[in-house]
Amino acid sequence: MSEEQLKAFLEKVKADTSLQEKLKAAADNDGVAAIAKDAGFSISADDLKNAQSEISDEELEGVAGGGGDDCPSLALGAC
Repeated sequence: MSEEQLKAFLEKVKADTSLQEKLKAAADNDGVAAIAKDAGFSISADDLKNAQSEISDEELEGVAGGGGDDCPSLALGAC
């Protein structure tokens, strides 16, 4: 995955409430990756895991209101 793919997916999530709802229901990073793939993005569960450690809490808050530590789609800020 390129960083551009993740950024593009985050931008789409910000503007698409149906994607936000799907991400909230995702059970884990595999589920998030499947949602991203269905939306036309090439993002793997490993990519999301790596992104979780690189994205700051402030960036997550700005995407979709942040989430708790138990949120599987925390890398996308969808919880």
